[in-house]
Amino acid sequence: MSELIGVHVPRVDTEARRRARERADALLMPRRALGRLLDIGEIVAGISGFPTPSLSRKAIAVMAGDHGVTEEGVSAYPADVTGQMVHGFTAGMAGINVLSRHAGITVKVVDMGCRADLSSLAASGKIIDAKVAPGTRNMMREPAMSREQALESLRRGAQIARDLAKDGIRMVGTGDMGIGNTTPSAAIAAVVTGKDVASLTGRGTGIDDATLARKVRVIEQSISARRPDPQDGVDILAKIGGFEIGGIAGFVLGAAECRLPVVIDGVISTAGALLAWLMEPRIVDYLFAAHRSVEPAHTAMLETLGLSPLLDLGLRLGEGTGCALAMPIIEAGVKVIADMATFQEAGVSTGA
Repeated sequence: MSELIGVHVPRVDTEARRRARERADALLMPRRALGRLLDIGEIVAGISGFPTPSLSRKAIAVMAGDHGVTEEGVSAYPADVTGQMVHGFTAGMAGINVLSRHAGITVKVVDMGCRADLSSLAASGKIIDAKVAPGTRNMMREPAMSREQALESLRRGAQIARDLAKDGIRMVGTGDMGIGNTTPSAAIAAVVTGKDVASLTGRGTGIDDATLARKVRVIEQSISARRPDPQDGVDILAKIGGFEIGGIAGFVLGAAECRLPVVIDGVISTAGALLAWLMEPRIVDYLFAAHRSVEPAHTAMLETLGLSPLLDLGLRLGEGTGCALAMPIIEAGVKVIADMATFQEAGVSTGA
């Protein structure tokens, strides 16, 4: 189905992974003493096609978009905050900026569908303008977007990943910004996993009990009215998704096409990855789950994808903050295999 947007995801390189494992098993330590860190390095070898690749150039794409469903009162914050936060990202003031600076990661902010006019930021090169439309429609009243808009958001996300790969980026992460976007994310989780909406819906921006109950009703009514096909990622995106979610899904597909490891953040990023997986199941071989969000839909989606999170720190900010924390761990897994000596190289007896 990824051919709908002109993306071809290759199979991972099993020979490169085998060679990485062979070296890992010979490293100067008790066999597999660094546990999952070695598994990570070997997975990256298979993704990149090199037993010891360099991941020194890393980027997180923060996809931003607004949601018509905020009209139903599902968030603690007004929709205007999306555009305001984009300005905050470009000024280097947000959580993702702090953590990415700490880890030496480039942040790329993308307007996929913000209501705010951000053209001045795009003109100055501070953000990437990939706006499909100024916000989705209210998914409880009508489809969030047209099928062609859904496909366009996927195409634009894929192209951003390709551009980063062309610029020499070797590992990417996904981030998001969009007031109200935990609502479509929980809806996507419910459609794909088949689980009860109430069990998947969290408090997002910190909503109270009454707002949470309303949010559950909105999701249930949206799914009932829109009837998205649980096997068709594009149909789900068009009916109950968001432009930034589509951008993330396309970005994941485009990055895999370029053989880049893809680190996914929390519930919104994983909703995008889930849609990418419906379009191309092979995509899961390229994914790392940065962390486990406190949003209940996140765990359900990770289980569906068969991914185990690297971190569990009680995060629920989004923006790609989990990626900024997890990406150095993934790079460490590669560096251990590449830079640590083997018993033979160190001239140390194995006792065999």
